[in-house]
Amino acid sequence: MSDTVTKTLQATLATPTTGKEQRLQRLLDTYRTALHDAFDNRAETMSAVNDIVTPYDLPYQAKDALKSYVPKLRNTYNAEELDDEHPLRLVNRAATFDYSEEREYSFVWEVPQPGRGTNFWIPLQINPTQESLWFDLLDGDATAGELRLQQHRTSWELHVTVEYPVEEPTEVSDPTYIGFDVGESALITGCALKRDAPRKPMLVSGSRARHLRKEMFTTLRRLQSKDAAEWRVDERFDHYQNALTDIVEKASRQAIEYARSFENSVIVLEDLSYIRENLDYGKFMNRRLHAWAFARLQGRIEDKATEAGIHVEFVNAAYTSKTCHACGRLGRRNQQAEFVCPHNDCHISEFQADINAAANIADRVDPWGESVRWEPGRNDSPQDGSGRDTATVHRETSPRTGQMTLSAYSD
Repeated sequence: MSDTVTKTLQATLATPTTGKEQRLQRLLDTYRTALHDAFDNRAETMSAVNDIVTPYDLPYQAKDALKSYVPKLRNTYNAEELDDEHPLRLVNRAATFDYSEEREYSFVWEVPQPGRGTNFWIPLQINPTQESLWFDLLDGDATAGELRLQQHRTSWELHVTVEYPVEEPTEVSDPTYIGFDVGESALITGCALKRDAPRKPMLVSGSRARHLRKEMFTTLRRLQSKDAAEWRVDERFDHYQNALTDIVEKASRQAIEYARSFENSVIVLEDLSYIRENLDYGKFMNRRLHAWAFARLQGRIEDKATEAGIHVEFVNAAYTSKTCHACGRLGRRNQQAEFVCPHNDCHISEFQADINAAANIADRVDPWGESVRWEPGRNDSPQDGSGRDTATVHRETSPRTGQMTLSAYSD
């Protein structure tokens, strides 16, 4: 059996001629005008969007993308206003590419234009690390999704979503469950459970990412207050976003390497589908937490795990940071990195908080390990829809060995 993985291919358009540059600019400007027209008229169905965008001089691939995207802005994203710098979106029928070794730029893209016989080809500078996926796309081994064309100060960038099959991880016997907790202080914390006890945890510091986000916020605000040129603001924003993307990629790669160090590993992640609605730490903290792309990092871990043949499970996210992994009762976090269990009959007094949370995440894949109080109407279904209440045999709990204390991971 096989599973599928979705990735985004990135390419920069080779410097276009003056004529092609003008046609690209006209296409993007017309698209944005149509997008704002449909949004401002509160079009919430594909039919309503179609009535508005039909008169615009756009290729059908752009109009079809608008018919799908505009209703989502209202109904899914609850958008109140639009950014003026939206990329041009195209449905997958615009994914027409060609390859030849005889050209300076081997890969080229056929840019859709309104009207018959008006399309034109433009060379692409692809990301070399993604070359094999570009060939898969040409050969039909990968399927194209949405395309997005974004204009920068001196260049045009094309993003192509692709989906391709990978071998589906098989169920493992005697698995080692490895929980990953994603957060701010520690960007990601991994903890393996063996005989219900934490083993060899890993922590990736979030200090670099926090510093970059703070610096980005301060720098962009200062540039805007000085009425800096738009290209300077865009340039700094792209710099910070690329740096943060690099951090996400390296952290997710470390997570997979950690998981592969254990036999029969199964990665366990929190189901974060409703985390934004449940966060309520005040305006300032919410802004900081929401700015961190929790789902983005988890998504990269899931993608890399699938490619590596490692099975991934999702569990309920509630109370993982407030529950003692040893006794299953509620404790408290006196400090960001410290979890305290106040129960005298528990052998845990204080523990590294992120490791404690990761251990709870790993433990919840066992249906008997769920320690969250029952709440009427709460949906406990895992993200993949599989059952978690069908076990008939309780796992035997082995005698607990020495536990890791806070001091061992205080750095």
